[in-house]
Formats: sequence, structure tokens, C-alpha cells
Amino acid sequence: METLSGVDGAFLNLETEATPMHVGSLHLFETPPGWKGNFHASVRHMMESRMVPVLQRRLATLPLGLANPVWVQDTIDYDHHIRRVKLPRPGGLAELEATVADLHAEVLDRSRPLWMLYVLEGLKSGEQAYYFKVHHAMLDGQAGVALASAIFSASPEQLPPRRRGARRKPAAAASPEAPGTLALAAAAFRHDAAQYVKLVRELPGVVRTLAAIVGNSVGAARSAPDATRVAKGEAASLAELRRSASFGPRTPFNVAITPQRGFATAALPRSELKAVAAACGATVNDVVMALCSGALRRWLKRHDKVPRKPLIASMPISLREQGNTEMRTQATLSLVSLATHIADPLKRLTAIRDSSGATKAVARQAKSVIPTDIPLLGVPWLLGALTRLYGRDAVVDRLPILANVLISNVPGPPVPLYVDGLRMTGYWPLSIVEHGVGVNITLMGYAGQLCFGFVVARNAVPEAGELAADLLDAWEELKAAATPKATSRSAVPASAPPRRRRAPAK
Repeated sequence: METLSGVDGAFLNLETEATPMHVGSLHLFETPPGWKGNFHASVRHMMESRMVPVLQRRLATLPLGLANPVWVQDTIDYDHHIRRVKLPRPGGLAELEATVADLHAEVLDRSRPLWMLYVLEGLKSGEQAYYFKVHHAMLDGQAGVALASAIFSASPEQLPPRRRGARRKPAAAASPEAPGTLALAAAAFRHDAAQYVKLVRELPGVVRTLAAIVGNSVGAARSAPDATRVAKGEAASLAELRRSASFGPRTPFNVAITPQRGFATAALPRSELKAVAAACGATVNDVVMALCSGALRRWLKRHDKVPRKPLIASMPISLREQGNTEMRTQATLSLVSLATHIADPLKRLTAIRDSSGATKAVARQAKSVIPTDIPLLGVPWLLGALTRLYGRDAVVDRLPILANVLISNVPGPPVPLYVDGLRMTGYWPLSIVEHGVGVNITLMGYAGQLCFGFVVARNAVPEAGELAADLLDAWEELKAAATPKATSRSAVPASAPPRRRRAPAK
């Protein structure tokens, strides 16, 4: 048995039919001319031969939800977990994204290991694709990248053929006997007792760290000259943090959401974003946030209005130490102003740079005292009840907006990956939307590209493809402003989906 951390358990307890708590990814593979292989068989062979323990875990629950469940090892029914899905005709980008959106809306079966893989067939381009999803209680974004590295191959060589006469793993074997209630309760009490002791022991250090952060911020704000912007950013002035952490304006994104999902993709060359970032004294992540801001601003201007108050993004910050590959969530959330009230793209980028810099500086100083595990004894049922209550329109519409949108930037594999000799040309992440936050923009760095995945609640944003097109327009606007002499549109890498036609405004 392995006890869930409090953070991972929260993802289970916050899940409803309208708010599934799994993450996923869409993978696209090129095929050579005349390819006659069986991609479904290749994917299944890859999963069987490279299966890792984290994907063999299933939940064993405590009665009445008094504490978090525990993980127990189980056998894998590959016929259940790896399925074939035929895309509707004509099998283009729109059909691919719509099918993935529908699959992403389905809640995972908790009686089995919490993952599914769908081989998507019928792409008119002749390419191969699959969509993989796994519950956030099992891993976070960086753990997902580590999982991909364990499953995929970095070599274009084909998988060794299954030995003739070798017995295949059973499609459906009997599951190991689940631990009894007393064993589950004992594990939960041991885990939570240890966490309470840890919190009490570390409380004095937490207080000292927070006091030092506040003291440094006040001192820097009073003494640092205007020219030392970097130093002031490192010190994280309280004024900048207050602007970033203020409540956001109410927008069409911030409603109680329904189960229906939309999904869209976009891709940009990382080298070009890096060049713009260097020219503007910013980071690539600052440029990414500015592009998301520009996309949201364009969408709001077309469908509603751009609020005078800037939108606020909730952005994960990893707490994972370098080299840590544990398959559990190790991150916290921060709030960053998107400066959507600023029309000029360069001034908007500068404002976002300062806001995110202040947030990151505080996160670096507080990283050692932010818990990655918390005790939840007796709390799971309460979290579930509060989630269902918050999902009501009357509640969401009356509470202040902490964040308007979720944005996450996950460092991905820098080299191409392969399945049975087929090169992966696209790696688009899908993440979670929640009541009150109906838009999630997650991007994955992969082999020189930045692959953007837009997940939306359909009742908040009917056409996710509009946001993807708006982001590409925002990129052209920012690039032209940063490099005035550039007049030609940069080509999106050939492996990225073609730029979509904008859906007509309703």
C-alpha cells in the first residue's frame, strides 16, 4: 500500500461529473510513404513492454470517505485501457480535436488504474495519433514528462518483436485482494499523524521565512533605485505582489461549468520566442504569458468587452527538486496579472514580466516551507460537498474571482520521441478546467516547439479554436512590435497543425 498525499487526495475529492480531474496529451506521429503498419498493435506492444508501476496502481478506499484512499498494485486489462477510436470523416484537424475533447470530458473509472489510452484512427493526412489521459492524483505535469520518457523511445529503431510462442499478459486477470478496512484506516492515521507532527515542527521556520520575505520586500521598495529593476524584482516588492494577487474582473470565462469540453491546438518555434524574449529583456515564459494575454484580450474584445481591470492567471510553480522523479504532485499555485488592460503588446509584456518576476521571487524564497503534503483526516467528504455547492450558478456568480484563467508551462522532452520507429511530431497537453475558471491553456516544450493545448468548458467558450487562432495573431503582433523590420509571417513548423480558419462570431 502507498498512501496518497493530501494534495493528490484533494484532486480526487474535488472531482465531479462536470469537473474531471485528469490531465492528458495528444500525440501525433508521421508515417513514411507506403507505411502499412498496425499502429494500435505498436502502441499496445509499447505499453506492455514498458509498463511502469505507477500505471498499475488503483485506489482502495476507506468507508464513508473519512480519509484519503491508498494505492494498491493491480493487474492491467489492456483491452480496457487501450482502445481504438475512429475519427468522423473527413478526419481533419477539427474532427481530431473534437474527438479528443469528448474523450477528455469523460470521468475515469475509479475501480481500475486511473488512465486510458485511445488510438485515434482515420486521419486523412495518413498520420497516426493517440490521446492519453491519467488522473492528476497519480502525477503532475513534470512527473508526466518523466513517465513519457520511460514509455517512449528516443531511438527511431523499431521495438523488438514479441517472441514467438511467448505468452501475452492476460487481458483481464483477477485483481489482487484489496486491503481490509482496518489496514486502510491504520495507513491513513499513520500518514496524517506524521503530517501533523511535521507541520508543528516546521511552523517556526515558516514564520521566520515569511517574516524575512516581508522584511526584504519592504526594505527593497524603500531603498532600491529605479534603475535596479532586476534587484527590485528579486526582492519582490509588496506593491507588485498586491497588484498580482488582487481579485480579477468577471468575464464569460468565470462561470459554473458544464461537462462538455472543447479542445484546440497551436504550435510555435521556441527559438523565435526566445529571440523575442531576449530582445525585450524577458524570459520565454514571460512571452508565453503575454501571448496568452493577447489571445484572451482579442477574444473578449470580439465577444464581450475587455475589462478595465487586468485578468489574473493562476500559474503552477513546481516545488520539485532537480532530479526528483517521484510520481506525485509537487507544485503550488501562484497568481500573475496578465495586464490585459494594456493595448500595446510591448508594454503589456513588460508589465507581465514585472508581475511574474515578483511572484517567482517570493516562490523561490518560500519554496522550502511550502508543503507538498497535508493531512486530510476526516476532510475528504467535506471537500466533495463544498465542490458540489460551489458548482451552483448562484454561488459562482456571487463569489470574487481569484483567477480568470489557468496557464501552465511544462518543460518537455528536448529531443524527438518514437513509437516503434514512428517519429512523434506533436505533443499537445490537456489539463483541467474548474467551476469559475472555464479556460485552461497548457503548453509543452517538445523538440524545439512549444505545443499549446487549449481546454475550455463549452458553455464558457463555445469554440476553443478561436482562442488558438487568437494566440497565433497575438504572436504575429508581438513579433512585429519587437522586430519592426520583420514583415513576413513566420512559418509554423511543418509538424504543427495548419492554422485554422476563424469560426464566425456569434
